[in-house]
Order: sequence, then C-alpha cells, then structure tokens
Amino acid sequence: MALQYFRAERLFDGETFHHDCSFYVDNGKFYFGDSTPAATQLQGTVVPGFIDVQVNGGGGGFFNAEQSVACLETILSAHARFGSTAIMPTLITDSVEVMQRAADATAQAIAERSLGILGVHFEGPHLSYPKKGTHSEQFIRPISEAEFAVYGRDDIGIKMVTLAPETVPLADIERLVSLGVKVCIGHSNADYATTMAAIAAGADGFTHLFNAMSAFTSREPGVVGAALWDDTSWCGLIVDGHHVHPASAKLAIRTKQRGKMLLVTDAMPPVGTDMAEFDFFDGRKVIRTGDRLNSTTGELAGSVLDMAAAVRNTVQTLDVSLAESLRMASLYPAQYLGLTHKGRLQNGFDADFVVFSDALFAEQTYIGGQLQ
Repeated sequence: MALQYFRAERLFDGETFHHDCSFYVDNGKFYFGDSTPAATQLQGTVVPGFIDVQVNGGGGGFFNAEQSVACLETILSAHARFGSTAIMPTLITDSVEVMQRAADATAQAIAERSLGILGVHFEGPHLSYPKKGTHSEQFIRPISEAEFAVYGRDDIGIKMVTLAPETVPLADIERLVSLGVKVCIGHSNADYATTMAAIAAGADGFTHLFNAMSAFTSREPGVVGAALWDDTSWCGLIVDGHHVHPASAKLAIRTKQRGKMLLVTDAMPPVGTDMAEFDFFDGRKVIRTGDRLNSTTGELAGSVLDMAAAVRNTVQTLDVSLAESLRMASLYPAQYLGLTHKGRLQNGFDADFVVFSDALFAEQTYIGGQLQ
C-alpha cells in the first residue's frame, strides 16, 4: 500500500495537542513526518479513534437477532460514522445456541480481518434476577460446561463476560480468568464484600456503572461502592443523560482512580438510523422516544448514544476537559483491553483516527488509515 500523507490543522496524540501537524500512514500504521504537496488536508482536530466495549447494535443491526459477519460489519459501519474505530460487539442474555453462533461469527470476522472487530462481550446470562433490567429472565442461568466451551475459545479475540458475582462461585470466576476472559461485574445485587471477593478472584471491570447494580448506602457500599473504591478495576459509564444523573457521573469521575473510567454507549440498532422501534425478547418491543430507548415493559433498553456524542456530553454536561474526555473514549478503553497499539497517535500505532469538528462531531473516521 502506498504511503498516505496528511496535514492536520490540530492533532491530539492522546496526551498533547499539536498544531499544523504532519503525519503519514504506512501499512496501516501511524507515523509523524514531513508533509508533501499532495498531503490530504484535515480541518478540525485529529484524535485517536474511539474504542467502545459495549455495543449491542447499530445501523439497524442487532447482534442478538443476527449472528453473522454481515451484521457485525453493519454495526461497526454505523458506529464508525461517529468515530468508533474498534468495538466489542455485545450479546445480551440469550440461549447457549445464540452464544455459540455469536462466537462463530466473531471468529469468522477476525479470521477475515474485519477491521475494528476486537472480540465479543457476553453481557449475561449469569446475572441477578432482581437486577436483570431489560434482560430476558427465561435465559438467566448459572455457567454450564456449554458456556465454558464458548468462553474457552481462542479464536474469538478479546473475551468479556458480564456477570453477577452473587450468582457465580468464585472458582468459576477464577476459571474464567484462567481462560483469558475479562470478567466484568454488572446486573448484580451483590453486597460490598461479595463484590470485593470477585475482584480478588480476577474480575476487573464494572458494566454501565450505577445501572442495574446495588447502590451505595451508608451501611452497605454495594457494587457501586466497591466499583468506586477499588483502584485496580475499570468502570464503563453511559453519558447520555438518561442512564446516570450528571451529578452522579461527576462524582464518580472525581472519585475513581484516573484512567479507570471508560465511556461506553450500550448502543442498540437505532444508532445511525431513524428507527422508531425494534423487536426484542419475550414478545416485547423497544420504543424510541427522542434519544431514549425503553422496553414496552418500561425498563431502559440500551441507548441510541454514539461515542462522539458521549465525548461531547462529557465535555458539555460533566465539565470534563476535552483531552480527558477523549482519553476516556480511546486511551483508557485500549488500556483496559490490553491494546498496546491503539488509543494514541504515536509512531507505529494503528492509524485509527477521527477528524473531530470544533463542535465535537465526527467528520471523518479512518481505521488502519482507510477512510470509512
């Protein structure tokens, strides 16, 4: 592939802003370097591509409804319009057969080098009934050998499992970790002690902080208290104005160890479309009202949030600096997932970058140097 030369009005490398900055892409990798007369001029701010660890759908595609490479590419394409250059396709609580097909589709996408598909996030089915949220109760269950066979696969990229530690023995959490699974705590009514024991067993993440988890109180810190107290774990945060009150989000960001808070979307099929509703589990539908999604039984059912909007909201409603908001969308998720070649724009890193407008909208997205 020929070298591609660019000149950026401004560039954020993950730590520092540069002005009138030249760089080039060589075989999908980013390098600083001198400009050429033929360099592509990029107006606005070039920033590292966003990495979203919780993506259920987009562009009309829904991973639970269709487990295929085509569906994964539809979802990624929709989110790439909003700056996401890498995603963890997320399968919510479902049958083991659907989980197996999701693993097969992910493995095929990775084998075919589908840019931006990192692995698979199984959100459930080993959850708490009281904190199931909109997940289908009929599929909530303990871990069986059939699920362990899925989690033990080595061809599906990065593996994440969200579970409720009060429903899963510590030995099972340790086994998951030994299989290379990143264990996240979520949809859980656990107490503080149970949650901390799960962290000691190897759990290192919290799925959509505050939502579908036991609250922090004076006499029982709950899952939220453990998430904010523990400095070794990461927390996903949905900044859409519906899932978390701005004051709660500000307090969490102020309290949590710097570098451990990730912006996530929990996005559903309507992202990037004008869909007003879509079919869900148990004969239910999910209805869109503006930028809010609810199941017909009332619960919040994911979001229509995209990562550019998540960054924008974090800057504008949470008073977080643009630099830190961008790190929450790129560098910190890369560090959580162990991606040493993503999350920054430095020599030799993947050329995943976004041209961000002054109004904080994604104007162009490049994955591996390829315009999406």
